[in-house]
Amino acid sequence: MSKRVALEASHACCEAVRMADTDVVAAYPITPQTHVPERLAEMVADGELDAEYIPVESEHSAMSACCGASAVGARAFTTTAGVGLELMHEVVYIASSMRYPIVMVICNRALSAPLSVWCDHSDVMSVRDTGWIQVFCQNNQEAFDMTLWAFRVGEDPKVLFPVMVHFDGFTLSHVTEAMFLPEQEEVDRFLPKKRQYQFALDPDKPMTHGAFGPPDMYTESKISQEVAFRKSKELIIQGWKEFGKIFGRYYYPVEPYRAEGAKTMLLMMGSLNETAKLVVDRKREKGESVGLINLRLWRPFPFEELRQAVKDAETIVVFDRCISFGGPGGPVFSEVRSALYGMERMPKVVGFVGGLGGRDVPIKDIEYAFDRGREVAEKGSEEIFETVGVRGKVEGIREPKGVYLPAK
Repeated sequence: MSKRVALEASHACCEAVRMADTDVVAAYPITPQTHVPERLAEMVADGELDAEYIPVESEHSAMSACCGASAVGARAFTTTAGVGLELMHEVVYIASSMRYPIVMVICNRALSAPLSVWCDHSDVMSVRDTGWIQVFCQNNQEAFDMTLWAFRVGEDPKVLFPVMVHFDGFTLSHVTEAMFLPEQEEVDRFLPKKRQYQFALDPDKPMTHGAFGPPDMYTESKISQEVAFRKSKELIIQGWKEFGKIFGRYYYPVEPYRAEGAKTMLLMMGSLNETAKLVVDRKREKGESVGLINLRLWRPFPFEELRQAVKDAETIVVFDRCISFGGPGGPVFSEVRSALYGMERMPKVVGFVGGLGGRDVPIKDIEYAFDRGREVAEKGSEEIFETVGVRGKVEGIREPKGVYLPAK
């Protein structure tokens, strides 16, 4: 029987690490992720978690230590945010290429400059192509669930890829919410007590990890990694099904909300989905044909599931919390538009950027994105993308309803 508790997302994911009986934790504190390594250090010191806690000198060292632990078959966990993720960037690629199923929680934070400790998704997008399975959480319950699920899926012998669990810094990491923690016996039914790794380093059975790759074999190595990574999606979905059978909470790569018959659909990732649901409810009550899509699985990208979810829509409004400088606006907008290209009946895709550096995205801004998105789809726009919630007046920037758009 699950018990109802009140936890911030940072501590919720720590409970999952504890119940997973993790072997090694190597982490370096950075705002807004600091509560995660602090709480895990307390658990180890108090005997709640029987693990080796490695107090490394940097995020680069944290990921390096996790790679070493995973290479010998240990269940390894780390966590970081923003510029900390950038410091470990080099080793992030190594973890996925070596097929080490490390679990890493990211408390999403904006990248400098200017210096910001608040949330947006620029840190996520910097590691988009690193070969990690990546999922987004809407709330604290999901922070626990996705962390536990990440161990189960990443360590599957048919998967063997590291997993990033993203949740919004401060918005979730420091906010206490009611949630449910399962019994340990339920967790043990879902997740094997110890990881079975057939390629673990063993002095009695010598093998090489991470050898030099000359041009005559590097390409084949990368293509085989890509093939295996794409195949992991089937096991990812299977892992969510198994999770649902045991814990009663079911998750999907793409999660529509009130999408039945919706002609205009807003697509988001992360905690803003919960605010957007209020907007959808209000507009539905007024008779507007709108819906919402929570894009949970970021990598591997859920092409088929997304196409199925939007097949009857006329307009998809994509809300990004990151800018692709000099590009089409937001990275998610670019990915979604590309994923839908070639559909027999492709909806129009409109891109918005907002919530940068932790700026609040109130209900009125989400309402504006819906309304302006429909307008752009019908009449077109001179802009490749538009912004939401920008203050101040800048010459050359159009000013509808006090929400300013980028200059030409």
